[in-house]
Amino acid sequence: MLTFYSPVWFVIAGVLASLYALHFLWRRRHHSARPPAFPMTGLVVLETLPNSWFARLRPLVVALRVPVLVLLLVALARPQTTLRTSSTKGEGIDIMLVVDTSGSMAALDLDTDEDIKNRKNRLEVVKEVVHAFVSSRHHDQIGLVVFGEHAFSQCPLTRDHEVVTALLKNVEMGMAGQATAIGDGLGIAVKRLRESKAKSKVVILLTDGANNAGVMPPETAAALAKQSGVKVYTIGAGTKGKAPVLQPGLFGGSRVGYIDAEIDDDALKNIASVTDGEYFRAEDSDALTAIYEKIDKLERSEVEE
Repeated sequence: MLTFYSPVWFVIAGVLASLYALHFLWRRRHHSARPPAFPMTGLVVLETLPNSWFARLRPLVVALRVPVLVLLLVALARPQTTLRTSSTKGEGIDIMLVVDTSGSMAALDLDTDEDIKNRKNRLEVVKEVVHAFVSSRHHDQIGLVVFGEHAFSQCPLTRDHEVVTALLKNVEMGMAGQATAIGDGLGIAVKRLRESKAKSKVVILLTDGANNAGVMPPETAAALAKQSGVKVYTIGAGTKGKAPVLQPGLFGGSRVGYIDAEIDDDALKNIASVTDGEYFRAEDSDALTAIYEKIDKLERSEVEE
């Protein structure tokens, strides 16, 4: 339905049009009663002159004045159409993504399709896979927690997924310290979800190591998640044993070294088991992508918007 935000302009236009009409009638009557100021012999000579383009177009210009004034009046009145509200059903839950940014995420064992010096590190691969996951969840509220030696919320729960992906892009190695505080990362995610009113609340926790920092033990965080009705999916990202990593060379540049980054599978399995979730192990980017796709299919609930 079409409405006008400032219909007062129509009233103003009506008043101005009435005043102009009265003035026009008065002026016509006044000038018709006056004698000519000086006599003229006639316009015969002028009628023989050729018409210019300006003279030919003048009637068109005069004719356009009225529609132009009408359009200007309508624009000043600010026409608007009312929004129609419709209800659609979709699938959505509240999800907190918990991502490890500790120093061991610099390992180059997930991007196996390239030579070692051209590979992406674990964190870069994880960010790409998580970005695709977020983009596929159109109806969800999604938040992001990062952890290393410390843990903090990088993004609160929101349906603005462009904000989530933008903040995910800014996640950097070591931004929360070099150690691994799994319990603290999970604890903050659970705290954010406890404030949520959604019926289904999920945490997807990814790490490549074992808990060796922080205040809250993973077992305590898992119990808190269970108590809060939060399901936790845990992902161990990385190969078993030594993993390649680029290290500074003695004479500049970089060289390939190896680090031990053992994943605490038992602790991650326990977190998932206590919260009725599931534990996954990803040793390359394809496996990691498949895991997030599986979680994407597992976690669906109908919502109305």
